[in-house]
Amino acid sequence: MFNMLRSGGQPRTPGMTAKDAVEKAATGDVVVVDVRDAGELAMSGKAKGAVHIPLAVIRMQADPSSPDFNPALDQSKPIAVYCASGARSSMAAQVFQNFGFEVSNIGGLGHWQMAGGEIERA
Repeated sequence: MFNMLRSGGQPRTPGMTAKDAVEKAATGDVVVVDVRDAGELAMSGKAKGAVHIPLAVIRMQADPSSPDFNPALDQSKPIAVYCASGARSSMAAQVFQNFGFEVSNIGGLGHWQMAGGEIERA
């Protein structure tokens, strides 16, 4: 896991960084997806405007051919996925990639906050 990190604690992923995601989210140019469970969301909130899709149901909701496909996933926009630390979002990014989405793992909610992203609470 430590080799996934670069200076500043930012997960090493191709594509956008958390800072990029915050900027693109402000202009509506990215779909931000939170893959944490409902309990985590209740405790800490989520990235402002993020779509909540728990990792446990990601395969059903990310599959465009599934009746459970999440309509908030705009296939014409890149996806920025995060969890608590970056591990689960890495797994989710692979699922999105397998379904043809352009996706970046931006790490954890803390990375979003450090990049200037706002948090919203339900």
